[in-house]
Amino acid sequence: MSDIRHYDVIVSPVITEKSTLVSDNNQVVFNVAKQASKPEIKAAVEELFGVKVKAVNTLVRKGKIKRFRGFSGKQKDVKKAIVTLAEGQSVDVTTGV
Repeated sequence: MSDIRHYDVIVSPVITEKSTLVSDNNQVVFNVAKQASKPEIKAAVEELFGVKVKAVNTLVRKGKIKRFRGFSGKQKDVKKAIVTLAEGQSVDVTTGV
């Protein structure tokens, strides 16, 4: 049975053209909580998906300032995790957890 806190660490999978290209290198991209650390992300992915994680790389995409009909607004900052899986492991992000 998985720990309920793991669901707070992994926010959503990233399904873009670039993230599907890195899947050839046995990597998966997730949006994660801003305060999540690399060991927490690794534990959450291993527990929720039942795979062995080789490495975790993180990045923070700063929110942009956008204008719409004369009103200025700011997008939120997003933290992403690029998770490298061990050989022979795979994660199907199209199915729910």
